[in-house]
Amino acid sequence: MLICLPQVLTVAEVKQVRTLLDAAGDAWVDGRVTAGHQGAAVKANQQINEQSEVAHECQRIIASALERSPLFISSALPNKLYPPMFNRYSEGMGFGLHVDGGVRLHPYTGDKFRTDLSATLFLTEPESYDGGVLQMEDTYGMHSAKLAAGDMVLYPSTSLHQVTPVTRGVRLASFMWVQSLVRDDADRALLFDLDNAIQRLNQEGADEAARRTLTGTYHNLLRKWSDT
Repeated sequence: MLICLPQVLTVAEVKQVRTLLDAAGDAWVDGRVTAGHQGAAVKANQQINEQSEVAHECQRIIASALERSPLFISSALPNKLYPPMFNRYSEGMGFGLHVDGGVRLHPYTGDKFRTDLSATLFLTEPESYDGGVLQMEDTYGMHSAKLAAGDMVLYPSTSLHQVTPVTRGVRLASFMWVQSLVRDDADRALLFDLDNAIQRLNQEGADEAARRTLTGTYHNLLRKWSDT
């Protein structure tokens, strides 16, 4: 399931994060420092040191924004959020086809973290750079995302994906992973569709008993499929 989440960050929040990143100086490091064997061979970008103060401050802004996003909660059913990271692609930089690692170590606790969902939150307007398109492949083919600043795309971490080379300008983004309450993508998609249907029926004031039954079904399925 691939979901686009519009306006996760407000215009003011995008500006705040951009200001912090633009002034980050030597907190920007070679992106290969966190790449596995597969990714290191095809990765050419820069990213913010996870242990830096600028990373922590930007992470707080984004984590707070995600907590208030009903669409993120409904689609991801988050159990744990890997602290958002930040990357920069200048001219000639890109990230070839790869699959994200299935398990990561939390940078602050050292705990193991299962990556069910990957997310990219765009921080620069698409017209300010050429290339830099996020492409994700699934059973239905290749999908592309180059969204407005503040918008986010969420997709299964099992997806083969890449960032095409930037040929003009600079592309800034935040990227992160989610360990979901429901690890199976098909199960999450069913719950997402059911939740959306319930919300529409609530808005329309449909039969109360039917809505109550559907809500109960949603939570019973969540209870059955949840890892926690």
